[in-house]
Amino acid sequence: MNTFQLKAEARVDLGKKAAKTLRSEGKIPVVLNGGELVELPFNGTLQAGEKLVEIGDNKAVITTDLAVTVDAVRKLVYTPDVFAIELEFNGQKKMAVLREIQFHPVTDAILHIDLLEVTENKPVVVEVPVKLEGHAEGVKAGGKLSLSMKKLKVKAIYTNIPERVVINVDNLGLGKTLQVGELHFEGLELVNAKNAVVCAVQLTRAARGAAATAATK
Repeated sequence: MNTFQLKAEARVDLGKKAAKTLRSEGKIPVVLNGGELVELPFNGTLQAGEKLVEIGDNKAVITTDLAVTVDAVRKLVYTPDVFAIELEFNGQKKMAVLREIQFHPVTDAILHIDLLEVTENKPVVVEVPVKLEGHAEGVKAGGKLSLSMKKLKVKAIYTNIPERVVINVDNLGLGKTLQVGELHFEGLELVNAKNAVVCAVQLTRAARGAAATAATK
């Protein structure tokens, strides 16, 4: 997985009005989730933008409110590629992955971005693009290869997550499907439903006709 460098600034003024003002300046509100787990009551010091979010049992996680420019995230958002994000703010650097993006329902402008902090010992779930390779047997027999799932959810340490999941379809026969449960990749756990169909070789009219002709001979 490639690394995307992103500079952000701490966001102290929160709320809808502050977010609207931020967007008018060509910036986007960002929340960095998955921060340090702390005990309550908290006796430490929070940096600019940081806040505590209670999760129960006298525990809380530190999240960070940030802001980035639209231009800074354009190549991160408008691409099918998956990135590990090297996030720089408050004079420090943290690694993160893209968790969620909220778009305006009419203009498609980016309204909000959620990031998830990652470490080298904590697995995360990320959607990774699927790439099919090879020449399916069913296609050679006149079928048509179709891709049902353009992305798969994988769980792994972020350093093990690939840019794309490559699936060889050489042995996929006519009228056959390939399901998630049949796939295995070293260092990755697929978390989609095991019976979900990733790709298939569909029967075409020509293939049906050839099969019918062969059956009558």
